[in-house]
Amino acid sequence: MKHIVILGSTGSIGTQTLEIVRYHKDIQPVALAAGRNITLLEAQAREFLPRLVCVWDEKKAEELALSLRDTPVKVVSGMEGLLEAAVMEEADMVVTAVVGMIGIRPTIAAIRAGKDIALANKETLVTAGHLIMPMAKEKGVKIYPVDSEHSAIFQSLKGEDPLRISRILLTASGGPFRGWTREQMKNVKVEDALKHPNWSMGKKITIDSATMVNKGLEVMEARWLFDVDFDRIEVVIQPQSVIHSMVEFVDGGIIAQLGTPDMKLPIQYALYEKERRDLPGSRLDFAALGKITFEAPDPENFKGLALAYQAGRAGGSVPTVFNAANEWAVSRFLDHKTGFLDITDMIEEAMAAHHKIPHPSVEEILDSEAATYELLESRWND
Repeated sequence: MKHIVILGSTGSIGTQTLEIVRYHKDIQPVALAAGRNITLLEAQAREFLPRLVCVWDEKKAEELALSLRDTPVKVVSGMEGLLEAAVMEEADMVVTAVVGMIGIRPTIAAIRAGKDIALANKETLVTAGHLIMPMAKEKGVKIYPVDSEHSAIFQSLKGEDPLRISRILLTASGGPFRGWTREQMKNVKVEDALKHPNWSMGKKITIDSATMVNKGLEVMEARWLFDVDFDRIEVVIQPQSVIHSMVEFVDGGIIAQLGTPDMKLPIQYALYEKERRDLPGSRLDFAALGKITFEAPDPENFKGLALAYQAGRAGGSVPTVFNAANEWAVSRFLDHKTGFLDITDMIEEAMAAHHKIPHPSVEEILDSEAATYELLESRWND
C-alpha cells in the first residue's frame, strides 16, 4: 500500500487524484489539505479516513473539526498545518496541487523530509526552481510532473538520454480566443474566458490558458524540470489538444505523447512512478478526429507568452514578479474588477518596476511577491 498526501484535495487535480485512488484501491491518502471547501473536504475525510486534514482558513478549520469530532481525523490549519501534512512520516509521496505560491514552502519541506513529489503546482518551480531542483537531487527525491504537457515530455523521454535533447516542443490549445486580436479581446467577459474549448480545469488556470500566461509558466517550469535552456523550448499551437507535447532529439527524431484531454492519465503516471496501469475513459479515435493541425503562437496579441520568456531569461526574482502579478490580476478579473487585457498589462508594469534579486532565498521570493502585490494595489485599485 502506497501512502500519499494531497495538498489541494478539493480542487480539480485533487479530486481526480482521489478518483484514481478510489479506482485502484492500493493507495491510501494519509493527509488531505484544502483552502475553504470544508463540505467536500469533510466528505473526502469520511471516505478515506486520512490521519490528518488541513484547512487554510482557520475559522473553517474550527468548523470542520466540530463536524469530524466523531472520527479519528486530526484537523489543522494554515501554513503550519500544510507543513505538518507535507512531512508526515508515513507518506511516500506528496501531491502538490494547491494553487499559487502558497505551495513553495510545503514542497520544500516535503523534499527535505525525503518525500517524492507529484508536482501540479507550477508556481513552485517557476519562482524557486533554482532552490528546488538542487535540493531534490541532494535528497534523492524524484519529481514527477502532473501537468499534461510536462508529463508528455517526461513520458517521451523514458529510455532516452536527456543530454540528446535538441528541442522541447510544448503544445498549447490556444485557448478560447485563439486567432483573436487585442481589439477583439478588449471587452471579453469572465464567463467568455472560462469557456475553454478542450479542458475542464479550475478557474485560475482556465483564465491563464485564455491569456497564454499558463503556457509561459509551463515554459519556465520546463526549463527546470528538464534542464533545457529557453532557446530550446518552443511553443506550438495544437488546437485539438491531442498531442500533449513533443521532444526532438539531436538526430532529428521527434517523440510525442498523444491522448484525449484527460488529466487523470498524467496524474496516474506520476502516482505510480511511470508504471502503466489500466485507466477507464475515452480513447482517441483517429478516424473520427480526421486531422491534427498546428499553428505558430501569436506573441503580439497574447503578450503573456513573450513576457514569460523575458522573465525566464532574466531569472532571479523576475519570474516571481511575473507570477505574482498574474495571480493578483487574475483574481481581480475573476471578481469583475478589471479587464481581460489588463492582466498582461499589469504583469508588464510590475516587471518593469522590479529590481532583480539574482539568487533569491525563499524569504526573498515571498518578499518579492508581497512587493508586487503592494505595487499593483497602489496603481490599479480605484
